[in-house]
This record gives sequence, C-alpha cells and structure tokens, in this order.
Amino acid sequence: MEARQAGTSPRGLRRLLASTGVSMIGQGAATAAVPLLAASLTRDPLLVSLVAAASYAAWLVVGLPAGALVDRWPRRPTMIIADLVRVVLLALVAVGVLVDWLPIWGLIAVVFLIACASCFFDPAAQAAIPVLATREPAALAKANGHLWTLDVFGRSLVGPPLGAALFASAAVLPFALNTGTFLVSALLLIGLSGLGRAEHPDGVQPVHHAVRDGVLYLVRHSGLRLLTLGMGTYNLGYNIAFGILVLFAQETLGLQAQGFGVLLAMLAVGGAAGGWLGSRVHRVLSAASTYSLALAVQGAAWLVVVTTQNVYAAGAALVVVGLASTVVSVVGGTARQTLTPDHLLGRITAGTRVVGIGAAALGSVVGGAVASAVNLNAALLLACAVLVAGAVAFLPAALARRV
Repeated sequence: MEARQAGTSPRGLRRLLASTGVSMIGQGAATAAVPLLAASLTRDPLLVSLVAAASYAAWLVVGLPAGALVDRWPRRPTMIIADLVRVVLLALVAVGVLVDWLPIWGLIAVVFLIACASCFFDPAAQAAIPVLATREPAALAKANGHLWTLDVFGRSLVGPPLGAALFASAAVLPFALNTGTFLVSALLLIGLSGLGRAEHPDGVQPVHHAVRDGVLYLVRHSGLRLLTLGMGTYNLGYNIAFGILVLFAQETLGLQAQGFGVLLAMLAVGGAAGGWLGSRVHRVLSAASTYSLALAVQGAAWLVVVTTQNVYAAGAALVVVGLASTVVSVVGGTARQTLTPDHLLGRITAGTRVVGIGAAALGSVVGGAVASAVNLNAALLLACAVLVAGAVAFLPAALARRV
C-alpha cells in the first residue's frame, strides 16, 4: 500500500519531475496559443474571456469530487489517464485547426475538459510527492522546489514565447506540441513505481461523503486552514493587480505587446529562482512566517510599480513578485503535505486549489471593477492594501510559529 511504503524513490521522483518539466512546456505554449486562437475565431470580448474562464470553472465545478476520487484511485494510473485524456482533447483541437473547423464554443468546451483532467492530475501528483520523497520536511521542500521551478520555467518562461512563435508560423503547431508533451509525460509515468491506492482507515465512502469529510477536515484543522487562507489572500491581492497589469503597462508605462511580454518574463525569472530559494526558506521560517513576509513583500513590490511608474523599476519589482509567489508555493505546499494524512491528500490539495482559484477569479473581477470605476492606480493601491492587511493578519501565527 502507498501509505506504508518505506524509504525514498529517487528514480520515481525524477520521473515525476521529468513528466512535469515536459508537460509544462506544452502547457505554457498553449497558454499563449489558446487566447490567440480564440481571438482568431471571434472578436466578441465576452466569448474570448469565456475561454480563459473555462479553466477556472472546471476547478470550481469538478475540483472537490475529483480530489475525493484521487484519494480512492491508484495515483499513477490516475495521472496517466489524465494525461491521455488531454492528449485526445488537444489532438481534436489540432485537427480542428488543421481543417479550419473549430467553433468558439467547441474551444471553450475543450479548454473546460482539459482543465477537468488537470483536476485529477494535479492532486494525484501532489499526493505522490510525499511517497516518492518521504514526509521528511527537508526532502519534501527540496522536491517541491524542483517541481515549482520546472512549472514556472515551462509554463511561464519558455512555453508562452514558444507557443506564440509557433502559432505565428502555423496555428496548429503549438497544439501539436502540447499533444506531444502530454504523451511523453504519460510514457514517463508508466515507469513510475510504488504509487498504489492510499489506505482508508474508515473504508471507502460515497463520493459526496468523502468530499464532505475532506472539507470538514480542512476547515477544522487550524494549520491547514491557515495555509488555505494564506493562499487565498495571496492570490486575491496578486490578481487584483495582475488582472489590470496589461492596461497599466500600455497606458502608464507606454509599453507595446513585446514590452509587456518582457514584463511577464520578469515574473517568470523571479518565479524560477523562487523554486531554488523556497527549500532554503523552509529551513529557517515557518509557513505562517513565510506567508506574512511574502504578502508584505508582494504588497511593497506593487507599491513600487504604481508609485515609480518606471518600466525598469516595474521589471525589478515583478522579479520580486515572481520570487515571492514561488517561495510561498514551495513552503506552503510542503507544510500542507506534512500535515495531511495520506488518505486525504487528494481532497486537501483540491480544496486548497478551489479556494486559491476562486480567490484569483475574484481578485481579477475586483481589480477590473475598481480600475473601471476609479483608475488603474487605485486598483494597484487596493492590491497593496489587501496584501499588507494579510501580512499583518498572519503576524500572530508567524510569531507563534503555528505552522
């Protein structure tokens, strides 16, 4: 049984990391290619925005039951099947693009279904890490640092410019690439050993009971509740600012599309460095202290952006934002895996993601509404206020080293 496996599995962990590294490049390419494809299919802003919203909707609709099912299914087959489902869906997109028959509603549906597959893959992958790296905190932090570095490198640094360049050459290419990367990921995972079902001390429950128990455990466990609130607060503040960053870059900083791309690359550079730094921060700071510090640092960075209104200062500040974001992902994820029993890892991971994604969506809406009602500077200042308030709220837990 998975929960009783002793020792580490370095080879298995390397396979999981290799799978992540490959698939994230494809996903990063799709991150740029999907909105470009949507814009080529329709000029209706609402329909284009629905393509992006479909990924959020999948987590909000499917995330919790998916986490419950991940906790009862063997995790390696779950990840492989999720990858293969995404291969089929992306192949359909590629064929639709190739034959010039892909309605916008079809693209929205496929994006939603691909995100549904991710609702199974991501919790299973997170639950696999403590098995492959053991639950020793330093080993977990190191594994999570590698995982998030690969995630940021592929999804944010390499993938998007590659996807945009391939789309400009031929619209089908980024989707063919993403199809191939998910297939390679599945093949790598086939050789992964030691990932069976988690042991369930109370037996296997109906899915709705399992979901309820997972939510109750998350709400009642003070440490996990604190970590979830930390992620929600961080995502809320980040997305209030990030949701209108493109407009700020154009209207205030005077950047064109290429310059905005460079700003996003600064976020990714900081994020990649944060994966390395996160495992080291974990040694000296508690998760609560890390959240308090990261919230304050992110708030200060956005304050630099809005007050200086200088492109170079903004670039440097976004490196710091990216760094802080990955550090909290590594430290928070490690603490979550350490505190969560094996048979609940899927549900706790999914529940935390649902809160984080819900907060991100809310932040984007709030940032846009404030910018529309007042101005762009007001939205960025609101993000600073939310983040600083969150940092202060986390201080008591940080001083008590509760998590």
